[in-house]
Amino acid sequence: MSRSVLSKKEKERTIRRLLIQAPPGEFVNAFDDLCLLIRDEKLMHHQGECAGHQHCQKYSVPLCIDGNPVLLSHHNVMGDFRFFDYQSKLSFKFDLLQNQLKDIQTHGIIRNETEYLRNVVLCALKLYVNDHYPSGNCNVLRKSVKNKEFLIACIEDHSYETANFWNGLWKSKWIFQINPFLTQVTGRIFVQAHFFKCVNLHIKISKDLKESLEVVNQAQLALSFARLVEEQENKFQAAVLEELQELSNEALRKILRRDLPVTRTLIDWQRILSDLNLVMYPKLGYVIYSRSVLCNWII
Repeated sequence: MSRSVLSKKEKERTIRRLLIQAPPGEFVNAFDDLCLLIRDEKLMHHQGECAGHQHCQKYSVPLCIDGNPVLLSHHNVMGDFRFFDYQSKLSFKFDLLQNQLKDIQTHGIIRNETEYLRNVVLCALKLYVNDHYPSGNCNVLRKSVKNKEFLIACIEDHSYETANFWNGLWKSKWIFQINPFLTQVTGRIFVQAHFFKCVNLHIKISKDLKESLEVVNQAQLALSFARLVEEQENKFQAAVLEELQELSNEALRKILRRDLPVTRTLIDWQRILSDLNLVMYPKLGYVIYSRSVLCNWII
């Protein structure tokens, strides 16, 4: 049986595609596993750098520069694998494999009304994130498109528990144009979780939103925007929890041999044990219950 040999370009595309598919928090693990298979250090390093740059944008990888959080995304990409941070006014490259900043350069930005509004919105968003996320990060960027000014707010929080066989990410992005009286906010909330103990389970949930905000002044806009984000994310979280609960109920029904009601009531085991007629066998160390009682228990 003949086996086809991949060309160099096909091998590069395959490696990059596999690395880009790595779930949040698992890029380095995927890279190390592929290195064992490919055994080409130069090829893996180049493809790891390219795929790592895309991975950072895709999952809003957080960094800390001068004590301030920075979220990487395609909105602050400068080209040549460089990112720009508005708070520190620095551009840099980020090596995801080494978790290291490289080639840091200083830049100047224009101090205008848009920049002032960006800082005000960031302050309001930080208050919300600090109050609602265990270890959340947020960032506000500005962008000009055809002489129109936009603000892009990004939120990220994650819990990477590889030792416990699961990783999870929550991120959202909100964009609105700077208008004098009314502006439309477009948002996207995204959740991804990966469970890999005994099973390999991937969960991805997202929602796109559009809302309008009145503009009176900068302070009012910033507070209204933060309240809007809080309201929409709370609704999304409640809907996700409800959906996952229904999913678990359906899975439980399929596992059981016959349908049983799920009451979700607290069972007082001490009272039940005291009421049951138990036959104890000290040497064997177990308890036999009356079969008639067992048949009447409700899950």
